[in-house]
Parts: sequence; C-alpha cells; structure tokens
Amino acid sequence: MPTPSEEMLNNSGPESPQSSLALGVVGNGSVAALIDGYGRIVWSCLPRFDSDASFCALLSPKREGGDWSIELEDAVRAEQHYIPNTAVLVTRLYDRHENAIEILDFAPRYRSHGRFYHPVLLARRVRPISGSPRIRVLLRPLCDYGQRAPETSSGSNHIRYLLSEVTQRLTSDVAAPLIERGLFFHLDRPAHFVFGPDETLAHSPADFIHHTLEYTLAYWRDWVRYLSVPYEWQEAVIRAAITLKLCQYEATGAIVAALTTSIPEAANTERNWDYRYCWLRDAALTVRALNRLGATRSMEEYIRYVFNIISGEDDHEVGPVFGISFERELLERHADGLAGYRGMGPVRVGNDAWRQRQNDVYGSVVLASAQLFFDHRLEHRGDERAYARLERMGRMALRMAEEPDAGLWEFRGRAAIHTYSAAMCWAACDRLAHIATQLGLRDRARYWHDEAVQLHARISARAWNEKLGHFVDAYDGEHLDASLLLLADIGFVKGKDPRFVATVDAIGRALGRGNYLFRYIAPDDFGTPETSFNICTFWYIEALAASGRKRQARAMFERMLSMRNPLGLLSEDIAPATGEHWGNFPQTYSLVGLIQAAMRLSRRWEDAL
Repeated sequence: MPTPSEEMLNNSGPESPQSSLALGVVGNGSVAALIDGYGRIVWSCLPRFDSDASFCALLSPKREGGDWSIELEDAVRAEQHYIPNTAVLVTRLYDRHENAIEILDFAPRYRSHGRFYHPVLLARRVRPISGSPRIRVLLRPLCDYGQRAPETSSGSNHIRYLLSEVTQRLTSDVAAPLIERGLFFHLDRPAHFVFGPDETLAHSPADFIHHTLEYTLAYWRDWVRYLSVPYEWQEAVIRAAITLKLCQYEATGAIVAALTTSIPEAANTERNWDYRYCWLRDAALTVRALNRLGATRSMEEYIRYVFNIISGEDDHEVGPVFGISFERELLERHADGLAGYRGMGPVRVGNDAWRQRQNDVYGSVVLASAQLFFDHRLEHRGDERAYARLERMGRMALRMAEEPDAGLWEFRGRAAIHTYSAAMCWAACDRLAHIATQLGLRDRARYWHDEAVQLHARISARAWNEKLGHFVDAYDGEHLDASLLLLADIGFVKGKDPRFVATVDAIGRALGRGNYLFRYIAPDDFGTPETSFNICTFWYIEALAASGRKRQARAMFERMLSMRNPLGLLSEDIAPATGEHWGNFPQTYSLVGLIQAAMRLSRRWEDAL
C-alpha cells in the first residue's frame, strides 16, 4: 500500500499547522471522518454528514481544538494504509527513540438482527508496536462551526460531550483525567476509545472494538468480493468504490457530492462551496458507476431517496440539489468561527445552487433509475407505478429541454440553453421509450420514441457549429466546455461519429493543460478558472478511448492514478503546475470518473487470462 511522503506528512503532522488533502476516510453510512497522515481526526460532522462540524481543524478554527489527536511524543515519521478491501485505516507513528505505536480507525458497519448496524460512532484502537512509547490523547470537538467548546461531564470510565446537535460519549480504558487534561503517559498495552451515542457500553471498550472490528472487516470484504471489478487497476477501483459507498447517507439513500465544505478550488479564491448535499446529477453518476461494478443496492437506496423528492401528482420543476433528508432550501451563510482551509475563507454552510434551474436533472433521474427495470438480480424491480413517476420527469424534460438554465457548472450570473442540459433531457425521453418497451407499454414507447427523435434533431441543429466544425456548449454558441465529452456516453452520438471526434479534438486543444483538462476556460462569475477538474480529465480519457485512441487514453489514465493522494483518493481539482489537490474531498465526481475510465480501458478478464 502507498505511504505518505515526508513532505505530505510535514504538511499534516503536528509540527506544521498547514492543512493538506493527504487524508483518509472512515465511515459507515451514518458518520464519516477525515484523518490526516499522523492519525488526527480533522473533520467530522455529527450526527449527520451535513451537521455542525464537531471536528473542524481542517478549516482552521479560530479557537483551539476541533480535532482528535493521539500524539506520540517526539514523533518524527508516520506510515498509513487501509486494511485491504475495507474502510479500516491504520496509522503507524515512530519517534526519534525507536518507539512506535499503531492507531486503527473505523466506524462499525455490519448486519445484525436482520438489518445494518451503523451507529453514529467512531472507534479507535492504539497499541505499542516497539519500545516504550509515550502518548497523549487530545479529544477537542467544537460547537457551532468552531465558535465554542462543548460542555462536558465525566464518570469513572467515560466523558460526555454536549455538542451542537447531539450528545456523544467517549468510553475508554484510559483513565478519564488523562484525556481531559491531555497528559502524556506510557502506552504499555492496547488502549481503546469508543466515541458514540450517550449510552452505557454493554461490554468493555476492548471487547466492543474487538468484536465490531471483526464484523466490520467481514462486511467490507464481503461487499468487495461481489464487485465486478476490471482486470486492471483493481486496487484503485476498489478504493474508489468503497469511498463512494461511504458518501451515501444510509437513512435516506442520499449521496453527497463530498464530505467537506469550503475547500477552495484554487489558492486564495472564493470558489469554495458546501458540497455536503445531494446533487441529483452527481448522485446519478455515482449510482451508474457503482451499477457497473454490480453494487446495485446503492441504486435502490438512491431511487428511494429520489422518489421521495419527486413525490406528488403535479408536474413541477425539480431543483438540482437537496439536503440529505429531502430539504429543498439550503440557505447559504458564512461560518465566522472558521478561518478556512489554510486560512482561505469564507467557510460556507448551505448552498444557494438550490435556487437554480439545471435542466439536466430530469435526465439524471431517469438514467439513474433505468437499470431498475432491466436487472433481474433485483428483488424489487421497476413496475408501471415506478414508471409513472419517471414519466413526470420525462414531461418536465420535454418542457424544459430548450429553456435557459445555469447548466451543470452552476453559473450564478448567466443562463443559456446548454447543450448538455438539452441532451440529458433527450436521454430522459430515449430511456423512457426503452423502459416502456420492456414493460410492454407500446403506446408509451412510441410516444417517447417520437419525442426523442424530434428533440434530438433540434439539438443537433442548434448545438453544432458548422463554421467551427464541432459541437458547442450552448445553442447557437461558439464556446466549448467539457460536458460535451459526455454526448457519446449518454448515447446522443456514437463514439466514432466524426462530429464527436472533432469535438473531442477541439476540447483537447482548448481545455487541455498537459495531462489535465479544465471544465471551461471562459471567465465566469469569479474570473478565469485556475485548476483542472478531475472528472473532466477522466471524461476526456473515456472520450479518447471511445473514439479509438486507447493508447493515449491509457497513458493519461495512468498519469491520473499517480496523482491520487497517498491513500488512493481524489479531491475535486488539481493545480496543473504543481499537482496539488484542491476542492472538496473526497469528491464523488472524481472517483466516479476513475471507476468508469478503468472499466472502459482495462483488458477483459477473458483476454488477460
């Protein structure tokens, strides 16, 4: 497994306050935590992904705390890896005196009593692995996005923290005063920490962690065992798939775009947004990627979420983004208690994109749901009732396909009839025709087929620029953006259609920066973009392969794999000049792109063997 470089560790270790995205993720569908190279929990929102950030050190709180550190005295070096095929993270710390410890982090997840056990709970085990190490435990959550410290109370074996939205209890076999006062002590035996619901633990912390760890390891290994992974790049695909799974909120099926807020897209820019919500587009792409791996349960849970969003009898516009518990209004504000990533504020809570019109959403919902009607492995396949719900999305697609919108890049200051939005509305009609045929609804199949053909012709006429010789980003436009690379993926054109090949070439020339691709280069509401958008690079890789240039695609893909962080994860953006990660983390978009490109490029199992 990869280990962090000394430079990355210095960025994330106790000697340096500078934050880094050389982070690992642990979680279980209810809670998630980001852990730096020295085993410090620097980000976790409790009790939900979009709640107050109890651990917020990643975004520079203006008061002390916001982290959970297990510090080795005089630490000089660290190593980190996941236990293969699991979401269990291991960090080893070494001091200058040849003493060493191992920290193991996980969130329990396994089947119990016919359902999943996935509490709002983080479990940590630290044990000596050489010498006579001295450690201290600093558990310092904050409330109201860094504004204040929580009230606490303690018993003989536990400490209670009254956080903003929940009370959490730390139960440990380390004496409470050592933790409360942050005192160094010799670690001569394994120590166990259970940070979870304010309830008495039925077992000792050691027994609880021993048993839940075994069950959790077994769960993840089983989950991975049934993935249909490609022959090549299996480790990268598996890590991406596990991380996508960690971004789905089990209670409702919502999939967040990322687990963080306000990691800027580039240094010293206000392009920093709260991504802890469910964009129907992003989540649909996540579902399609996991479907290709055979992990269809995420699709079923997400469709349950979507059908709650679109419930009702009236045809009405659907917003692009919702809260993980179906919230429609995500009012945006600044969290003044946090200075921001590396001090680069503001830190935003909420996202005003909920106010926007993004017409591709209708196609996103239909495409994410389509497999429900064809996959014979599913216990509850799509029926006419489910189809009727999707037809409402189709009717809205027809109504909105050629109306101006903010587009998938969420322009805040301008609107246009975006080619990608219109093409996704076409995809909604096209898939509805296929689904109706599958259900034996001949009249509906004919209706949607005819509407799709007519819409396709109108889009083709106005999104193709004959003078420039390629598709353009908006009706009658002259510009390019990376979303045009998806026209083949959604079936609007064939991969080797000369029009698509010409568009791919034009995008490479205009938006490419070495091995990276920008989503667009025209100035927007915040100026000219400075960093490449990872999923766009993967889209370009796929488009190269689809148009017959597989060798070039493979070389670019290998380069992108080398740019992952030490634990195999990706943020939203990369700075082409430095290779540094920017943007919210871990970014589901980026991991989706990795999976889909690997599936397209890999040698087939039957050929390889």
